[in-house]
Amino acid sequence: MDKVAGSKNDEFYTPYYAVKPILKYLKKGATIWCPFDTQDSQFVKSLQMEGYDVIATHIEDGYDFFEYEPNRDSYDYIVSNPPYSLKTEVLERLFELGKPFAMLIGVVGLFESQRRFEMFRDNDWEIMYLNRRVSFMKDFTSGKTALNPPFSSVYITHDILPKQVVFEEIDKKQVLLPV
Repeated sequence: MDKVAGSKNDEFYTPYYAVKPILKYLKKGATIWCPFDTQDSQFVKSLQMEGYDVIATHIEDGYDFFEYEPNRDSYDYIVSNPPYSLKTEVLERLFELGKPFAMLIGVVGLFESQRRFEMFRDNDWEIMYLNRRVSFMKDFTSGKTALNPPFSSVYITHDILPKQVVFEEIDKKQVLLPV
C-alpha cells in the first residue's frame, strides 16, 4: 500500500459547509493545491466556484503526497482534508514544504503525542474551531453524510488565519455546493 493511501477508513469526503469557513481567509486569485482531492471534491468545486485555480491530486490518480509536489511557484496554498491515519506525517511534510496550508483534521488526540507536541511547538500555526462537528460523506453525489465522528474537526493552518485561534460557525444544511 502506498504511504499516502492510509487505511481503508480514510476515504471520507468533506461536505461543502466544512469547506466554506476557510474560503474567506484565502487571497482571491490564488492557486491552491488540493493534494488529497479529485475533481469531484467539494474543496475543488468550491474553490473553483470562488475563482481560484486548483491543482487537484489524489493517490488514485498516481499522485503520492509524500513524493509529489507541483512546481513550487505554481501554487500559493495547500488546502484539503488529509487521510486521518496519516495526520502526523501529513502535517510534518506540510511544515517542511513551508507553504501556507489549511488542513481539516480531527482534533481528538491531536496534541497528545510527543512527536506532534514537538512539531507544533517548533512551527508557527493557527487553528480554526467550528461550532459543530463535521459529518463526512462516503460519496460525492448523494448529499448524505455517512460518518458522524465522535470528535470535532478543526482546521490546522499555517500562515493563513489572522490570529492563532479563530472560531467559525457552520450551517450543516449545506452539504453539497449550492447550484
